[in-house]
Amino acid sequence: MARPIWTGAITFGLVSVPVAMYSATHEHEVSFHQFEKNTSDRIRYRRVNERTGKEVDYDDIVKGADVGGGEYVLLDQEELDAVAPGRSRSLAIDRFVDLDDIDPIYYQKTYFLGPAGEDTARVYGLLRDAMTDANRAAIGTLVMRGKEYLAAIRPDGDLLVLQTMFFADEVRDPKEEIDGLPRKGTAKKNELSMAQQLIDSMAGAWRPKDFRDTYTDRVNDLIEQKKAGKQITAAEPAPEPTNVTDLFEVLKRSVENAQKRRSSSAPRKTPPKKTSAKKTAAKKAPAKKAAAKKAPARKKAS
Repeated sequence: MARPIWTGAITFGLVSVPVAMYSATHEHEVSFHQFEKNTSDRIRYRRVNERTGKEVDYDDIVKGADVGGGEYVLLDQEELDAVAPGRSRSLAIDRFVDLDDIDPIYYQKTYFLGPAGEDTARVYGLLRDAMTDANRAAIGTLVMRGKEYLAAIRPDGDLLVLQTMFFADEVRDPKEEIDGLPRKGTAKKNELSMAQQLIDSMAGAWRPKDFRDTYTDRVNDLIEQKKAGKQITAAEPAPEPTNVTDLFEVLKRSVENAQKRRSSSAPRKTPPKKTSAKKTAAKKAPAKKAAAKKAPARKKAS
């Protein structure tokens, strides 16, 4: 079993729920070392005192905040922990909100929450079931690894899931970052209709297993090709931007292609077997004989 990366208690009202936090995800990117170009010399990073040139142990390093004029305020980890007494072991719920009200842009990273022990499972289950019935998420803050996080806790089946979130001032205003955003309602009706048809023709169920990190696969293939001394196969170039004057025709062809792909990937129904006229007549004949036997005999008129 994995070891928890954080243990503490969720508190709401006078209720305290001890929990343990576990990483919910892991990345699978290719790990590289660094070398000087055209050599086999590894590049190493060291923590070096810039005045003496000597390497410094990690435990002897403190943090410094730049206060201007070349001056720094130095702080060690104990001083940083002291300004949040108890906060590093508790997550106080501030409020419960509708899940649908949370914009996904605020979500940062996902963690699993489990009961801290068998004796706390009942209270854990109570919170999970009550939140499931209400379709609400709990919002609060916690301090972890020297940083305060805004967090949302939501039920997910048998689990409680915690998602760290960005604070409001950490989410950028797109209008300040992007120029030239088009106004709404400027698209042509025929183009909009065709775009909607394309979306409908490409609609499908959300199945995470349908998707794979193909770039990492290609990097691993590249490593194997170079290891074997083979010629490297270059990827296809990115497509050219669609010309605005050809937009409707491009959309139309895209709809047709999507419909063809969908029809070709749909499971084919096995057509019913055709029965010859002779076989059909032969099958009907015994049935007629049986019906004749069952029918009562008619009396002759006197």
